[in-house]
Amino acid sequence: MDKVGDIPQEVSGEVIEPRFDALRETDVRFKSPGELVTVADEEAERQLKTRLGELIPEAVFVGEEFSGGSGLAHALRSEQIWLVDPLDGTANFVSGSPQWAVMVALVRGGETSAAWIWQPATRLMYQAEVGAGATRNGVPVVRPPASSASADLRGCVHTKFLDAPTRARVDENRHRFGSVGPGTASAGIDYPRLVEGEQDFVMFWRTLPWDHAPGALLVGEAGGCVRRLDGDAYSPRQSGAGLLAAAGSGAWRVVRDTLLGDLSFRDGEPERP
Repeated sequence: MDKVGDIPQEVSGEVIEPRFDALRETDVRFKSPGELVTVADEEAERQLKTRLGELIPEAVFVGEEFSGGSGLAHALRSEQIWLVDPLDGTANFVSGSPQWAVMVALVRGGETSAAWIWQPATRLMYQAEVGAGATRNGVPVVRPPASSASADLRGCVHTKFLDAPTRARVDENRHRFGSVGPGTASAGIDYPRLVEGEQDFVMFWRTLPWDHAPGALLVGEAGGCVRRLDGDAYSPRQSGAGLLAAAGSGAWRVVRDTLLGDLSFRDGEPERP
């Protein structure tokens, strides 16, 4: 665990942090509509692949920048996988916001067995291991259950990729909560914020595995609850949209039912009963 945790910090310090607030115009491009990538993302992923591969050579490497496309589903069926988001929150990084992170997860047999989230701006390393709990800079961190009253709950919903029916339902019901914000545009920031008690829930629509395997394990090992919107347990091998994390199973159910009402889901698609 400690050896793996050193690697994101080293790569961040060598490759990413020197480029923060110092990117040239040629260092940034759109990899798809609305989705930025920088030379820091790509170089960090190459470095992480090399260094993590030295620890467990037999593990398949799956990173955000070079592992998408038709081969992703096949790669996710491998017995051991390194899942990596080399710079989670690229748009924040480009704009000069410190809300970005480096994330790594080790997946064995289709389930996340260990996770690391490094936040350079705060110098915080969050780690989690199945059955061993979660830590912040080596100190155990536990998230107590949140209230079962929706008016007491604070959280965020990442709306960028929401489909129309789900967005309409969120807008209709957000007033029932203490607060519902837009999130930070970085899973590597929002999952730890839930663990730290800064918010009680966070909902995502797009569920790419490198974005959620680390944070889902962190929240779960700290005492929280992470499930698909249809109630299924999270797995990095699953496709389909919609993921909700909350401070406890009771809060999860309250948020799911109050925020989305009678909107039901099948294979990641919303449908009305």
